[in-house]
Amino acid sequence: MIASVPRSPTALWRPPSLQASPGGLPVPFWLVRALPFLLSVAVVASAVQLGVVLRERIAATPDPQPFRESSGLPTIFTPEVQRWSPEIQAWAAAYGLPAPLIATVMQIESCGNPQARSHAGAQGLFQVMPFHFAPDEAALEPETNARRGLAYLASALELAGGRVDLALAGYNGGHSRITQPPDLWPDETRRYVAWGSAIYADATAGRMVSPALDEWLQAGGARLCRSAPTHDT
Repeated sequence: MIASVPRSPTALWRPPSLQASPGGLPVPFWLVRALPFLLSVAVVASAVQLGVVLRERIAATPDPQPFRESSGLPTIFTPEVQRWSPEIQAWAAAYGLPAPLIATVMQIESCGNPQARSHAGAQGLFQVMPFHFAPDEAALEPETNARRGLAYLASALELAGGRVDLALAGYNGGHSRITQPPDLWPDETRRYVAWGSAIYADATAGRMVSPALDEWLQAGGARLCRSAPTHDT
């Protein structure tokens, strides 16, 4: 029988032997204990950096500008949208939206065609999806379509803190897009925001013509406008 040798309490426990590599180099125990903290610091740092990038993008977008009802719409918009000028100004007052923003959305959604329909099922002047309407509502009727579409746009602008690019992303891709970094937006939403932000910026800058709108027309917008009337029928 081998006689037992008394041991001190501290001698009964030893840290596990962790291997950092097949070469067998031991990892310092303090580093093992610190790993969760270091990882959390890295996550926070990444979130802060992402926030900085998003704030810089937001800051580069012009704030909505006050629009005087008596001045009419900016001249950059096509005749198909210009004919809706009285209604757009009334809707701007009713929904607390800049008239040039309403005109911009109408321009790229339907080019002023109240009968416009998309392959995805969106309808009317503001291309509103059917689930936004009550069963007894006429989705293509301009006032009804504006009520549903512009209420959604106004909510997007509020959620976006008044920033037009994020509001456009929320209108096109759903309000959840507003809090997402732009690199997670679908390609359709990125294109929508790029066109809409540039056209809106030209409108609020007082330009007589809009290079952004001309590019949009050349990229396919003219085809959309050909189906829209330029005067009341």
